[in-house]
Amino acid sequence: MSSAATALIWWIVPVMGLIGGLSYVLWISKFQGKYQQGTERSVNQFQRFQESLRDSQARDASGVKESSKPGTEQVVINPPGNAPTPTNKSADTSHTAPESLN
Repeated sequence: MSSAATALIWWIVPVMGLIGGLSYVLWISKFQGKYQQGTERSVNQFQRFQESLRDSQARDASGVKESSKPGTEQVVINPPGNAPTPTNKSADTSHTAPESLN
């Protein structure tokens, strides 16, 4: 390799590094606010979701009925442990053998 090419490489590598470093600093200073606002907005939305989930779970546990919109019907789901018991015992054949096998 000639001395001119070697000298050119010794100039190109540092200049490219300097340009890259300055571009990075400029990019961070210009766009950091946008990304930070987007992150804060996302975190706030997630926190609101968590709070609404806690509120709905607390309402379900206490048995309080609230309607989100006036005039809408509400479906009440029994919390675990309060499930209705089956009333037709003869329909439940999962624990008995068929009569032909008895």
